[in-house]
Amino acid sequence: MLPSIDSLRCFVAAARLLNFRAAARVVALSPAALGQRIRELEEGLGTPLFRRSTRSVSLTEAGLSFLPAAERCLDAARDCVRAARGEIGAPPMEITLGTRHELGMSWLVPQLDAIAQAFPTLDLHLYFGAGGDLLRRVHSMEIDCAITSSRFTDPKLDAVRLHREEYVFVGAVRLLAERPLSREAHAEAHTLLDGGRELPLFRYWRDAPGGGDRLRFKQIVRLGGIEAIRQRVLDGAGVAVLPAYLVREDLAARSVRRIFPSVKPLDDWFRLIFRNDDAKRPMYEKLSAWLLKTQLT
Repeated sequence: MLPSIDSLRCFVAAARLLNFRAAARVVALSPAALGQRIRELEEGLGTPLFRRSTRSVSLTEAGLSFLPAAERCLDAARDCVRAARGEIGAPPMEITLGTRHELGMSWLVPQLDAIAQAFPTLDLHLYFGAGGDLLRRVHSMEIDCAITSSRFTDPKLDAVRLHREEYVFVGAVRLLAERPLSREAHAEAHTLLDGGRELPLFRYWRDAPGGGDRLRFKQIVRLGGIEAIRQRVLDGAGVAVLPAYLVREDLAARSVRRIFPSVKPLDDWFRLIFRNDDAKRPMYEKLSAWLLKTQLT
């Protein structure tokens, strides 16, 4: 059985003063009560800690060895109280944050030094993956949290909203010059590029007011990641709905242009997703508040 904090306090006071009566005053006990605590401690440890005579008290070899450990234990107990009261600052913490490759490289990686400065006790690691993969890994606790716009219904997950994610339906200017896409019938000459079988990107246009399931494409090619989709759009290999931040410079450079600009695709949100039973939630909320102050790039 481990010794109690009160027993350690009594022992340390007696060991420092080598006078049970004086030590009893320090810990606010009677000499008899302090002597009883010392005897119980010695019985629990199975060894005497003091040599007592009518004239003096001294530490045994076991008592000398026990004293620094007991003092460290009391210091640790005081630190526990201070930590609970928020008096010693944030504790060291390690977090693995998952996100899409392109978002991580364009937005998070450039912020790593600033994050380290803002959160000096946080060791932040990155993991790159796709939306479904990120959600599964947060659920299984392979990673701590993830930033994604993927929607989820898992009751074990919770989220804090970050930046709004806007979408645009685009194609390469040279492709659209050769093969216009301004009427429904034109879709039969085009390839739609998307991330998966459920068309997670095109649905933002399809489900928007004025959109609808009215375009019949020649074929649909699934490329998994949105940076791969963007590159193929720039190559003229197809058309796609993409995040506005990702093609902002392409639109400004007139490498791509909007398709059916009268239809505004639905918006979504980037979210910091984590398990709802994760004790690190306060840190996730602080990190989310900090990230909201940085521009999405």
